[in-house]
Amino acid sequence: MAEVTLDHVYKRFGDVTAVQDFSLEIQDAEFMVFVGPSGCGKTTTLRMVAGLEEISDGTLRIGDRVVNDMPPKDRDIAMVFQNYALYPHMNVHQNMSFGLRLRKTPKADIERRVQEAADILQIGHLLERRPRELSGGQRQRVALGRAIVREPKVFLMDEPLSNLDAKLRVEMRASISKLHQRLGVTTIYVTHDQVEAMTMGTRIVVMKDGLIQQVDSPVKLYDEPVNKFVAGFIGSPAMNFMIGGVENGVLRSANFDIRPTDELAGKLQKHDGKKVYVGIRPENFGLKGYTSIPEQDNVVRARVEVVEPLGAETHIIASVGADQNVVARVDPHAPVAAGDDIELLVDPNFLHAFDLESEANLRFA
Repeated sequence: MAEVTLDHVYKRFGDVTAVQDFSLEIQDAEFMVFVGPSGCGKTTTLRMVAGLEEISDGTLRIGDRVVNDMPPKDRDIAMVFQNYALYPHMNVHQNMSFGLRLRKTPKADIERRVQEAADILQIGHLLERRPRELSGGQRQRVALGRAIVREPKVFLMDEPLSNLDAKLRVEMRASISKLHQRLGVTTIYVTHDQVEAMTMGTRIVVMKDGLIQQVDSPVKLYDEPVNKFVAGFIGSPAMNFMIGGVENGVLRSANFDIRPTDELAGKLQKHDGKKVYVGIRPENFGLKGYTSIPEQDNVVRARVEVVEPLGAETHIIASVGADQNVVARVDPHAPVAAGDDIELLVDPNFLHAFDLESEANLRFA
């Protein structure tokens, strides 16, 4: 087991800086998730931890060792790749034990480790099969097994579920989470899927353009995003953003009047007369007449464009004025159809406001 510490780490490719001033302490046995859009630097950072990319600047420690110039084989890490990276000519047992055989591990120890990993992953009946005889989910379990038998200090996982179908991804998410609880090995997991990040991570690093935007627990990221990017990236469907003016603590436009809580109203005082981004999550809307949200002058006037019935809930995509759309999660039994003019009520306790220039969340400024 080990802590992983990145101290002001940079990665440059010529004139392009892919990762900038990355500082993070990952605790022993923590499940840390790197999340962000394609090209944000999350995989590059993981590859620097693995030793597959050279660090341009800064310091990387695994445990109490500085490993900047240490080759991957000496870092005591194990990596699980997106494409499984299994040897097609070897069976499952041979794939799982290959790294141990290269290290001249005693045969009895190899057998013990392979059998233990196979039992944990429930693939004991597959040990004689070759990769082409396995499903995608089974191949991913074999790739995990190959990492487990190494008994490393740190697991590194680079989008390991991206090649699986939706149902299998849900199953494998649960399997990896249970595996982490059982083994307690420090894990760094890279994904672009914020649902994976929210359901698996002890803490989450949200990245954009090579920079850390926020590091926090899943719940805190959702409830207290530090800026508009984090607020819009975390959550499905995403947070809605509308532009409105601040007038005596009230957020107004031609299509809405929203009175925030006293706390947020106080933060907005210095922005009086200015415009801000108003952030509302879909579940914090309610359709007037079909919601428990009290009216209290918090109304958004909109026209329904699309209705998406999902059984337990209905999503409404509605236009607010000429150039703004919002998504509202409403009562599935509400009688609403495309073309209807509606009033959406807003729960002010979950309202966010963001500076128009810096995009910082004014609730926490």
